[in-house]
Amino acid sequence: MLPSITFLDLETTGATPLKDRITEIALVRFDEGVETARWQTLVNPQMAIPPFIQSLTGISNAMVEHAPLFSEVASQLLAFLEGTVLAAHNVRFDHGFLKTEFKRLGITLQQKVLCTVKLSRLLYPQHFSHGIDAIVARHKIEGIARHRAMGDVEAILHMLADARQEFGEAVIQSAAQKLMAAPVLPAHIDASLIGELPESPGVYKFYGEDDVSLYIGKGVNVRARVLAHFSSNKASGREVRLIQEIKRFEWIPTAGELSALLLETRLLKVQKPLYNRQLTHEHSLCSWQLDPLSQPVVRLVDGNDLDPSQMAGLFGTFKSKKQATEALRKIAERNGLCLKLLGLEGDSSGPCMAFRLKRCKGACCGLEPSEIHSLRLQQALVAHKLSTWPYPGKIGIEEYNMENDIRQIHVFEHWVYLGAADNDEDLQMLRAQNTPLHFELETYKLLLKVLPQKKTRVLNLAA
Repeated sequence: MLPSITFLDLETTGATPLKDRITEIALVRFDEGVETARWQTLVNPQMAIPPFIQSLTGISNAMVEHAPLFSEVASQLLAFLEGTVLAAHNVRFDHGFLKTEFKRLGITLQQKVLCTVKLSRLLYPQHFSHGIDAIVARHKIEGIARHRAMGDVEAILHMLADARQEFGEAVIQSAAQKLMAAPVLPAHIDASLIGELPESPGVYKFYGEDDVSLYIGKGVNVRARVLAHFSSNKASGREVRLIQEIKRFEWIPTAGELSALLLETRLLKVQKPLYNRQLTHEHSLCSWQLDPLSQPVVRLVDGNDLDPSQMAGLFGTFKSKKQATEALRKIAERNGLCLKLLGLEGDSSGPCMAFRLKRCKGACCGLEPSEIHSLRLQQALVAHKLSTWPYPGKIGIEEYNMENDIRQIHVFEHWVYLGAADNDEDLQMLRAQNTPLHFELETYKLLLKVLPQKKTRVLNLAA
């Protein structure tokens, strides 16, 4: 399959590498297609194994009480992994735990990896599920200790044996090499940094000569996003120039996708990287405000005058007065509304020009009651109506990531982002904050998308 590959599986006390620990390790190493090593050991995690995990794996606290510590088997494990590719089912999980355990010992694990979940997807694209349970059922595997480290390794080896008979060694090797294809980094980029990139959410920043900010990006998998910049086969001239100018990069881990997006937006406004598309100047925004008792019945409200706490009666967000006027004129034409009452035609005597062209129902000359015209106008504008804040006050949106053990609460009030809290003290400060609110279209659109999602955890901070 590969010159040297080691299939490995871990059992752990939980899913968070920074909090949980390894309880069992099993591996099988192959060199030039021949099995050269098979090793397994229980590991004392130095913490209690939760009852659910004990029932799932069958590994009890009593079983690991006298097992070696990870520090006592680390050198032996490194010897097995030396010069080989580490293959695991959802390798991010196992590799993440190993990196964390070795880091506790002052060792930086730099290992080429292969995910057998992705390999299964390439080999068997017709199947929906590629978890180990699905593989066991699909390949009719019997006699293995499921949820024990060596049993799960043997399940993967069984799948690959079946695939070898079905497709041949060349197909498996080609799929593995495709998954492991590494981007070619420019000579001036420190390749060792690639190994440190997290496979979790965050923001990354590219810098050029004299630490000039070149580009800021985000991703749910920072490592994959950064590598994508260097491995794109369809890079534009602009992207090629960016890659050539990068001298170094850094990253900031976040609790999730929302946290990364909010951080990216803030950094873009502050640093204004050369290769990012510049954000819209929101101070030029404007919106139509409906007031049936005034003349004209709508007036344009400048973005600086938009009060996020008073969104009722506002329709549309436009980049300029010209764009707003054109949009209102089209709405009037489609719905037979009076240009004079809308303030789109000069205050001359007689009916408006639209009435003469039979595009107005005569509100300007008494043929249509103004109340009816106002109702039709409201109906025509409903698709552009801005949403009012659906909460009694401030809210927090909480994100937590098990892989990096980061928890963040983002505080909002009347569609305005007030900041992120990483601890209770910061949260209380944001709850007590009382500053003028400035409407931001990007935040408004983001919350309209995020708040209805079932996965969004909203905390009521108004109490």
